Amino acid sequence: MRILLVEDDPEQIEPLHDALARSGHIVDAVEDGATAQWLMGEKDYDLLIFDWMLPDENGIFLCKQYRQAGKASPILMLTAKDTTVDKVMGLDAGADDYLVKPVDIEELLARVRALRRRSPLWCGDALQVNGLSLHLDTMRLEWGSSSLKLKSRDFQLLEYMMRHPRQILTHDQIEQALWEWGQEPESNAVVARVKRLRQRLREIGVETWIETVYGTGYRLEPPAG
Repeated sequence: MRILLVEDDPEQIEPLHDALARSGHIVDAVEDGATAQWLMGEKDYDLLIFDWMLPDENGIFLCKQYRQAGKASPILMLTAKDTTVDKVMGLDAGADDYLVKPVDIEELLARVRALRRRSPLWCGDALQVNGLSLHLDTMRLEWGSSSLKLKSRDFQLLEYMMRHPRQILTHDQIEQALWEWGQEPESNAVVARVKRLRQRLREIGVETWIETVYGTGYRLEPPAG
């Protein structure tokens, strides 16, 4: 998933970001409501995680604004407020779930997995293309009797390509989909990532599925039949 994480505490945003990224998610992490507002208008997210207390616009405001814009992706609210009144306020503002600080990372990841199933883009626990299966929760790839565990960057690229099989994906499209906001990929970053994924696919006997479309980008082209 692509996730917007809004948390103003530097000591908390880094471990949350790292845990989500290790699980294969692409995380745009920001520390203020103004930047979050801008990103909400510029990008489509599968999940949004808002801290309630922010230095400018708080999480409740962001939640209401997102819902008023007609967007339906799930929202997880993080806060130290733990009374029933507070929880009701957050849920009534449009949040789908509520996690009280201090955040337990394993619980956070479990709630993220549960909320992912509510995303409009959700299509099951695994992607399958011509017998190739990619398990989204474990980042494990299976082909026949062979399987391997992918690292997060390899997983992200393959997931993106499996969601768009037989489509030409340009370098720019891949960068926009897989790099976090604020990152500046090097000129050969997409080429290097595709090369690495090809090596991993070769390990389980998937040899020639990723085609280079010269001057444009790449295409996942499973063999016919």
